[in-house]
Parts: sequence; structure tokens; C-alpha cells
Amino acid sequence: QVQLVESGGGLVQAGGSLRLSCAASGSIYSVNDMGWYRQAPGKQRELVARITSDGSTNYADSVKGRFTISRDNAKKMVYLQMNRLKAEDTDVYYCNMRVYMLSPYRYLELWGQGTLVTVSS
Repeated sequence: QVQLVESGGGLVQAGGSLRLSCAASGSIYSVNDMGWYRQAPGKQRELVARITSDGSTNYADSVKGRFTISRDNAKKMVYLQMNRLKAEDTDVYYCNMRVYMLSPYRYLELWGQGTLVTVSS
């Protein structure tokens, strides 16, 4: 089995911080790009942050300067540090990884189950 398990979501006051974590398990040989997306009801899923295998990062304009994405290749984990949170950040956040699988060898895109971040104003 292969899966991404997210943690770290919850309720926080505006201006506060949260750190999301996503751990991959299963027969994953290596991980290419990692990212965090968010999706509100009735809206399309949108990219929040992305980090490539060599550490290059990209952020949505709405979170630049407030969120930081990082990765641990050995642990097959990706993190999202969220600072100075705003009510507009309230959403379900999804972890994403593009991975190389074993048995058989193949390239797949994986998604976490989603973790709810609620920012009170």
C-alpha cells in the first residue's frame, strides 16, 4: 500500500501559526516534486506551494512571505510552515507528491486525505 498521511491542521486565531506535515509510506523509491494545495467548497483546487527535488520553491502570491515549504527526502516528508494566518487561509489543505514506485517501477501522483485549517478572525 502507498499513502500520504497529513497532520497539523486545526483551529487557530488570525495572526497565528500552524505547521502542516505530510508523510509518505509504502514502496516509494524516490520522490520528485512535492506540494501543498488547498480547496474551498465549490472552488477549484489551487496550488499553495511547491518544492522540486533540488529544493527550488514556488508560492501562490497570496501566501508569499507568510508560508514556507520544506522537504526531507530521507523521511519522504513535506512540510508547510504557515505564519501570520488570515481568515482567507481557511481551507482544506492537501499534500501532493509525484513519486517513483516499485514493483513495478512507475511514476505516479499521490494525494493526501486533506487536513482542515480554520482561521478565526
